Amino acid sequence: MSQDAFHDLRPGRRKPSGEVASRSGRRPLARAGAWTQARFVAARERIVEPRHRGLKIAGAVLAVLTLALIILIAIWDWNWFRGPIGRLASARMHREVTLEGDLKAHPFSWQPWATAEDIRVKKPAWAGAGDMARVDRLSVRIRLLPLLKGDVDLPLLQFDRPVVTLLRDEQGRASWDFSDGRPVTEPLKLPPIRNFVIKDGKLSVTDQIRGLSFEGTINAAEQLGARSRGFALVGQGRFNREAFKLDVTGGPLLNIDKSRPYPFNAELRSGRTTMTAVGAVPKPFDLGQFHMNASLKGQDLADLYALTGVALPNTPPYSLRGRLERDGLLYKVNGLDGRVGSSDLSGAISVNTAGERPMLRGKLKSNSLDFADLGALFGGAPVTGQVASPEQAAIARDLRAQQRMMPDTTLAVDRIRAMDADVDYRAESIRNTPVQLRSAVVHVKLDNGLLRAEPLRLDLPQGRVSGYIQLNARRALPVTDLDLRLSNARLEQLVPVKFDGRSPFQGGLVARARLTGTGNSVHKAFASSNGEVMVAIPGGEIRKAFAELMGVNVVKGLGLLLSDDQSSTPIRCGVARLDAKGGVFEVKNLVFDTGPVVVSGAGRINMATERLDLRVKGHPKKFRLVRAIVPITVKGPLMASKVGVEPGAAIAQGGVAVALGTLLTPLAAILPFIDPGLAKDANCAALISEAGRQGAPVATVRH
Repeated sequence: MSQDAFHDLRPGRRKPSGEVASRSGRRPLARAGAWTQARFVAARERIVEPRHRGLKIAGAVLAVLTLALIILIAIWDWNWFRGPIGRLASARMHREVTLEGDLKAHPFSWQPWATAEDIRVKKPAWAGAGDMARVDRLSVRIRLLPLLKGDVDLPLLQFDRPVVTLLRDEQGRASWDFSDGRPVTEPLKLPPIRNFVIKDGKLSVTDQIRGLSFEGTINAAEQLGARSRGFALVGQGRFNREAFKLDVTGGPLLNIDKSRPYPFNAELRSGRTTMTAVGAVPKPFDLGQFHMNASLKGQDLADLYALTGVALPNTPPYSLRGRLERDGLLYKVNGLDGRVGSSDLSGAISVNTAGERPMLRGKLKSNSLDFADLGALFGGAPVTGQVASPEQAAIARDLRAQQRMMPDTTLAVDRIRAMDADVDYRAESIRNTPVQLRSAVVHVKLDNGLLRAEPLRLDLPQGRVSGYIQLNARRALPVTDLDLRLSNARLEQLVPVKFDGRSPFQGGLVARARLTGTGNSVHKAFASSNGEVMVAIPGGEIRKAFAELMGVNVVKGLGLLLSDDQSSTPIRCGVARLDAKGGVFEVKNLVFDTGPVVVSGAGRINMATERLDLRVKGHPKKFRLVRAIVPITVKGPLMASKVGVEPGAAIAQGGVAVALGTLLTPLAAILPFIDPGLAKDANCAALISEAGRQGAPVATVRH
């Protein structure tokens, strides 16, 4: 560069407008543009170069910080997070949660993992001191890419040597309830877990409401044993002092797809109860949805309460199958089919657990009901030769030995109070009945401890028993009320007396029983019952020989029987009234009016001892020259009472007017109680009028 040029570029020298210096003194204007551009570029370079240096410096600093953070994370003591994690978990679970052991993490992976040792969850304050749960080590691994989209997918969830102690007390407080008093509206939902492992787990459960206790071990793994080709969970121990085992096997978790159903098999054995099932979870690990075809066998359906929380009635041994489905808090069993005792049972039931108490609904049917199976519903047992559990067979032996009918089995009123129900049941036919029954229909409704069977209908070949039975378990001691009517029935069908293969009498039969009793067993309820029972025969016929024998006209009665005389005499009216007080049924009015004789009687039935003491005697309508009027007695246990004659002198023959005057006075009140139309339509009405004409003090009572 020339000296002049260098001189021109020196800072501070101002150039004349429109020209530049040259060796000759001035340059032309055409060369000024090139000079200006060169100077602008130089100035811009002086400005941009520092900016680039700043960015480079900032990038370097950021890289250093990132590297430092990576190094810090790599060497960080993760135990610092034990306190914050414990406090966060405590707030969520409403229990004190502590991490006593080491906490480790490896965040730099597409599948970050962490382990925590010696995790402890304290019991709630009401459950006392100690740990509700303790885990020696918890390992968890999560997939990062699904997490960035908001989905949780766990390649590994492993519990090493967990020890869990669960308790529910009589007030219903459960240590496993983390809702802090809020109602539970959704079932448990878990994220997909591709390797779920439980090693040497121990579980203890005590449920004072269900009467449940369990002590056992739990293990789970993807491969558990040589024959397991997928996931397997095994639990075993003692359930209510009986052996318990649970086996659940499923498809491989490694191939799980939350859009495809996850298949599983299950087998449960608890004492004498066995369940096998084949099913699927439509959305894996969403335990609020599943279905399975299940078979269930056991000795008594009531035993399922401890497992399910659903109060079912006592039954004989059963074998049932059906399709069980869960939809949130609703459980349904469709296609229910099988046997209970010697009876078949089919239909559908559902249980909704969303409310304060589980709600059971059902429509059930038996094509052929064995009447003996109904005894188990009331704590009794089927008769000898019927299907019965060992406990029910023992009850039957004790009752037979004591010559009793009504069992002392205590009603589980706490279970009745713990659920609601609305169930329809129909028996198309009934066999092995003490009296002829053809079919039955009942609607059972349970509402907050009030159990009512209405309508209750038992169909006879002719006639029907209808009414209701109610058990009020809302009180400290249950109260049972019943009001049952027998209408349009036939005497020859309900009274199983035969002579030469024939019934000695025939005619209509109506009755009504209205009773109230207190107690937590069938025996106690009847032993304390109050009320009344009425029976009437509004008309019919009786073999003349039997009519004479009822009046103890020995000569004529035996003569007619031995001669095979089939002649009959009218039954004009038969009425019996029993007043119950404190379990003692006083037979105050018993009248049986036939052509030749009027029979009257009195006595008592003690339902506490189940013994009968009845005395009847005949009043001839015509004078008999040869006649021994001796009272007939019926005494002994209800199941084995004996007929005899009262020893002592014969009674003097009396007139019919005396019998009618003494015994028929309340008929005008009795008959409307049984049937509003009976008093005027039955032959008894004519008998009342006749008694009045003969001078009996007959009073008409309106109802």
